[in-house]
Order: sequence, then C-alpha cells, then structure tokens
Amino acid sequence: MTVIYGIKNCDTMKKAFTWLDKHKVAYSFHDYKKEGIDRARLEKWVKAQGWEIILNRAGITFKKLPDQDKEGITEKKAIALMLAQPSMIKRPVIEKGARLLVGFKPDDYAKAFA
Repeated sequence: MTVIYGIKNCDTMKKAFTWLDKHKVAYSFHDYKKEGIDRARLEKWVKAQGWEIILNRAGITFKKLPDQDKEGITEKKAIALMLAQPSMIKRPVIEKGARLLVGFKPDDYAKAFA
C-alpha cells in the first residue's frame, strides 16, 4: 500500500493528491497535524534520504525558529525539531513499499507508479 504523509492544506500536498488521483494511484493519507509522526519512522527516512532532504528549511515553521535553533543543525537536532513540529518535515513523503519519495516531482512519481 502507498502511504502519503503530510499536511492536508499544503499546496504541494494538493498537487501530489491531484497527481495521484489523476493517475488512479490508491493510497492512504497520514496527516502530521492530526496524527504526528513517530521517531522510528522519521529516523528511517533520515537514514534513507539524509536529514538535509527531510527537513523543510523553506517552510514558515522553520523560518520562524529562533536563530539559535537554526544554527549548527545536526542529524540529532533536525530529528528533534521535526518531532516537535512535524510541519518542518518536507512534504509530501510517500512510502511505496520499500521506496521513499520526498517532495512533489512529477517525473519521479511517473517512474515510481509506472
């Protein structure tokens, strides 16, 4: 089963939902705002992709952090930030079996769901 993780009202999520629906991809949705994210899953993603990919530095939540929280980020600190505020996780994250897709890239989706 394909699972898409993110926040329902995010514009990038809406693009991903539209793409998946248009291509008739069955999926379930995990909403960070309602369900949070567990440490083991987040650590698995970080191990697979790197915290630099998973942490959304472009988002409002990250930008509003105090400067001392934004400086000197390590993997451990990034995971702690994302667990405390899942809005800082790049969206969407899609688990398709063992495959992990991060962000909305139509070409990557086309390859993954061909």
